[in-house]
Amino acid sequence: MNGVIEHIDFDSYISSFRKHLYHIFREEFDYSSISLKRDFPAEFLSEIMKKKPLAVAIPKIHGGRGVSVKECLGVLSAASYESLALSLMFGINIALFLEPLAKYGNFSVQERVFKQFLENNAMGGLMITEKAYGSDALNMKTGYEQIADSYKIKGEKHWQGLSGAADFWLVTARKYSANGELTRDIDFFLTENKKSEQHIPMVERYNNLGLYAIPYGVNPIDVVVPEDQKLIPESTGIKLMLDMLHRSRLQFPGMGLGFIKRLMDESLQHCQTRIVGGNPLLNIDAVKYQLARIQAAFTICSGMCAFSVETSGIENDLASMSIEANTLKALVTDLMQESAQISLQLAGANGYRLDHIAGRSVVDSRPFQIFEGSNEMLYSQIAEAVLKLMRKSKESNLYQFLNGYTNSNMSASYFKSQLDFNVDSNISQRDLVTIGRMIARVLSFQFVLKMNGFNSELVEITRQHMLMDLNMFLGQLSSKNTANPIVDYQDNSDWMKFLS
Repeated sequence: MNGVIEHIDFDSYISSFRKHLYHIFREEFDYSSISLKRDFPAEFLSEIMKKKPLAVAIPKIHGGRGVSVKECLGVLSAASYESLALSLMFGINIALFLEPLAKYGNFSVQERVFKQFLENNAMGGLMITEKAYGSDALNMKTGYEQIADSYKIKGEKHWQGLSGAADFWLVTARKYSANGELTRDIDFFLTENKKSEQHIPMVERYNNLGLYAIPYGVNPIDVVVPEDQKLIPESTGIKLMLDMLHRSRLQFPGMGLGFIKRLMDESLQHCQTRIVGGNPLLNIDAVKYQLARIQAAFTICSGMCAFSVETSGIENDLASMSIEANTLKALVTDLMQESAQISLQLAGANGYRLDHIAGRSVVDSRPFQIFEGSNEMLYSQIAEAVLKLMRKSKESNLYQFLNGYTNSNMSASYFKSQLDFNVDSNISQRDLVTIGRMIARVLSFQFVLKMNGFNSELVEITRQHMLMDLNMFLGQLSSKNTANPIVDYQDNSDWMKFLS
């Protein structure tokens, strides 16, 4: 087994893996039919896992390929070219289970668990979210207490990807203090589902709109785990969680790249072969604009992948890298959804089918803008973090600050007229979101510029589209929109009463 995993160079491995997936999805099985059903069939998933894709996130000392970010992103991208759901399944395992375990787990526990992944195709996931505390993780109510050499954990989680399917979980909980209150910090515990005292059931399965292959539901927690299955933070559990979530967000472009590339390839082919009025769709100017939007998204995502490889290895502490991590997650998922919507529009009526690549992509990519932090929240956090740095440096002009910021000092000058304004300290939250969207594009274009030798025509397409986006956002800021919803809107709002 190790001869297959360890001693083949990655270029050969990923090429073989892509061919393997192509064969399974398009020749051996009828994926159009599979995609309409809940869960991947066991035989189908077993064939996929024969190439041991999760070995990329397992250290070499335990028989894996070594937890290389480049290899992890390569596997995610190869998977998402065929299926976004498969890529998310891998992403959950890699970023939210295997990497945290490799960095913070007890060595003997790592050895035992990683062996199950390599030899028996085990799966793992992360449990944070609770019904009343979605993005408010610091107020979670799942608690634990130490009893001799074990920990007793009790609570409830939901919307965990791979609910009822994962063999192992990392479960978050807060410690009960002497007075019965929950402490502020958060700890992580590994549970093994096949052991009765550690089993976490799924008592209700959600009927999720897309991503049919991923089961989600409600999970009551009432388990006892041995002492060595608690992750060991380098400082606090909250910093461990931030390091893990930021690393996960920095790997979203891996899932995004293959997905966007597939939509780009399918849309280009369709627009070259679909004849309307005696000419291919590709000759229509509005169509050219839409295709260029997808190509700009592909280029931005490529730059993000390059940045992630440079920065997000498990040897790095990412707890403080909120601006870049939130930028990659929020912008790439917006671009994924926009690319899917464009692809569906270009495909016409045929695209509006759940078994069509475009239709499926619209519903499958939509939740990416919500989970691991809704994008509006992340854009707001990007702006708040930048404004905090601006205040610290006594700078009020956004362009002046970004022109000197490490990850925008090359790109800011391309957009000077769109960024050359002072930011009010009393800015509204809706404007914070808009400024966050602007900052994310400036930073991401720099990641593109840093890829020396990358296709210059794609870079120019991207520059023009980022410029257009920034002009649009500047217009939103200039509009000074303060409109608020009316709760009791029924008064004088029935149009039938206003006919002459």
